[in-house]
Amino acid sequence: MSNTQTAAPPPAPKREEMKGASGQGGLTLEELKEKMANFAKERDWDKFHSPRNLLLALVGEVGELSEIFQWKGEVPRGLPDWEEQEKLHLGEELSDVLLYLVRLSDICGIDLSKAALRKIELNAIKYPISLCNQKHNQIKTSPETAPVATTAAADAATSATSNDNGGV
Repeated sequence: MSNTQTAAPPPAPKREEMKGASGQGGLTLEELKEKMANFAKERDWDKFHSPRNLLLALVGEVGELSEIFQWKGEVPRGLPDWEEQEKLHLGEELSDVLLYLVRLSDICGIDLSKAALRKIELNAIKYPISLCNQKHNQIKTSPETAPVATTAAADAATSATSNDNGGV
């Protein structure tokens, strides 16, 4: 092959290979984790998949995802004004972020499903509906309006979460 020719892209995986346990094309996080582990093992990439390397790759992919939105300003939900090719590219970059995150959690021994559910529970305690101003969707943070933590989960919510970014 000459320097001006490029190799053809590899064939897409067969539809059957992409189906999850439901057989409908959706995958669980556990299934994604297994697919990513097999993918890396088949290519002998495990030696490169240290937590640090995966994190740096994840950050790079988040940067690529950010570039898509960089000069678009605010966009409406569903991206109604976007071309199909732009949405396809967005899906690819979102997938890159998800796949690196799943792989990183696997390498670190973190059950991402359990961790995410726990985080939602902690955020529900840290940001109770009663303290949210529905009109402005902001958290009232004055000490007078904060409820007294009465459970171990509430205590954990205040110490285990160190961000104040709207519960994420």
